[in-house]
Amino acid sequence: MGAEGRRYGQGRATRAVALLVCAAFVLAGCASMPDSGDVEQVRATKGADSQVRVYAVPPRDGARPQEIVDGFLEAMTSDDPSYATARKYLTKQWTKKWRPESLTTVLTEAPESAAPPGGEEGDELSYALSGELIATVDRHEYKSVVPAQYGGALRLVRQNTPDGKGKEWRIDAAPQGLVLGESDFLRNHLSVNKYYWVAGQNTVVADPVYIRQRQDPMTRMDPVAQALSALFEGPADWLTPVVDAPFPAGAGLRKGTTSLTPDDQGELRVPLNDKASNVGGTPCKRMATQMLLTLRELAAPRVEQVKLQRADGSPLCVLTADQADAYALERVSPGSNVYFVDSDHRMAVVGTKPKTVDETEVRGPFGDGQVKIGTVAVARGMHRAAAVSQDGRSLYAASIVSDEPLAAPLAQSGAPRAADRFSAPSWDRNDLWVADRNPTDPRLLRFAGGKGPAQAVDVEGLDGARIESLRVSADGVRMALLLSKDGKSTLQIGRVERHTDAEGRTTVSVVELRAAAPRLETVTALSWAGPSRLVVVGKETGGVQQVRYVQTDGSLTPAGGLPGLNKVSAVAATEDEEQLLVAVSDDGLVRLMPNANWQTMVEKGTWPVYPG
Repeated sequence: MGAEGRRYGQGRATRAVALLVCAAFVLAGCASMPDSGDVEQVRATKGADSQVRVYAVPPRDGARPQEIVDGFLEAMTSDDPSYATARKYLTKQWTKKWRPESLTTVLTEAPESAAPPGGEEGDELSYALSGELIATVDRHEYKSVVPAQYGGALRLVRQNTPDGKGKEWRIDAAPQGLVLGESDFLRNHLSVNKYYWVAGQNTVVADPVYIRQRQDPMTRMDPVAQALSALFEGPADWLTPVVDAPFPAGAGLRKGTTSLTPDDQGELRVPLNDKASNVGGTPCKRMATQMLLTLRELAAPRVEQVKLQRADGSPLCVLTADQADAYALERVSPGSNVYFVDSDHRMAVVGTKPKTVDETEVRGPFGDGQVKIGTVAVARGMHRAAAVSQDGRSLYAASIVSDEPLAAPLAQSGAPRAADRFSAPSWDRNDLWVADRNPTDPRLLRFAGGKGPAQAVDVEGLDGARIESLRVSADGVRMALLLSKDGKSTLQIGRVERHTDAEGRTTVSVVELRAAAPRLETVTALSWAGPSRLVVVGKETGGVQQVRYVQTDGSLTPAGGLPGLNKVSAVAATEDEEQLLVAVSDDGLVRLMPNANWQTMVEKGTWPVYPG
């Protein structure tokens, strides 16, 4: 998620007068308000504004069933400690059974409630809940789904009042966990990337999770403590096969740690429990690196140094932010050059001045016209590139920093039609990848070190779909795949697994495909645009083409929508979110400047790419 969605800390207004004003506005339910400024009554789904706070209000005496239902649904959207006020809408029996922390169900809008036929007759009523389900959040992990109808129910019973003089309605059964509209969920939560070490390598991979923007109602942890606690919980099951065991079993924060704040010099002291107290030397430094990379996602001010402490308070190890930043994913692709294919089908670089081309940056056969190019990819070291010929038949690799003759193709496709031949190539940290879309022999090919021979890679779960395009992440363990089947295109993320046998031979496969943009009916272009973020071109059912950011877990960033652009055929971004987004449209190569609209870079050109 971009910086616009990462920062926390909007102040905590807990003045009693604010609560009294809220109560004056509504008889049941709650009011939403900013942390400062005038109080206003709004619906819970007003928008994902982190400056809005929802204060739960208990049910009034004699509240009708619909008021109980509405009040409980809105109380679930608050930061009330332990959801104490929401529990006042429940019977004592259900209060003991309700576990708000067990699961969060996310709908496109706040759940709708439908009163039962027959009104309020009798001592028991059932209100149906409905909406469009888009995700569930199990602990911190966001699991997106193809939008589907949600159905739930609240059972109300009429029980005796505490003084025994009357009866009141309370909820005696409800869906476990929280049921929230998307805007309420995003108002209360933020996406943070945890980082883990790739197995056998000296690089990290991002694992996105959602934590509370402010204190967690159940644990009372602030965002820093939440993020580190989530880090200790380990990676998502999907990532576990490709990362090293992060911490000793049972390692975590010292019991009772709920708030962590850096001092005036930016040093953050992290107290660990007994299970982590004996981790020293290199393992401790690696643990500290994971913490610093995770904390830079949210902490303001920036944490300049972490000091890990044993359970007794003695120092364990110290690491600076600069040391940790050396392992950041954006360091894998440090270049800012935007490469593209010009109108003469040569590889070129966008100039530093608007609407200019730097003809000195690309040397060798891709820059001098020895081969007419259709698509390109630049190795992350920025010394070599790969190119697919204009007819899609041949894949080449060559230096772009020295003059050399065109070598024989690394591979050739035998498909009769150009549209069925090679996709655009992509590089991970070391290897080159391309898909041959030949209907009679579809293959995903890997070239170790960007050289031959080609190795065919198995992709599990394609189920007859064809790989149209692919992008490998900088960490080398995640692959974004644009798949087509039955006239529809979908975006999937696969895990790249490498297994080396006793003789040193490495077998590579792509496994456990999962939907990365289930809310989009079609996707036509994509690029990595952050450690766990993609920029995609697609459209929702019945919608128009749009360019937007999506998380690899399928969630949409709060600032996901981008300014409109006509007929986008390609997009380019990088893991470094500071680099500009580039696209190809009717206006040529265009870039999106911060807080501005699209601007033309080059009037004629195709296939823009950053290294990777």
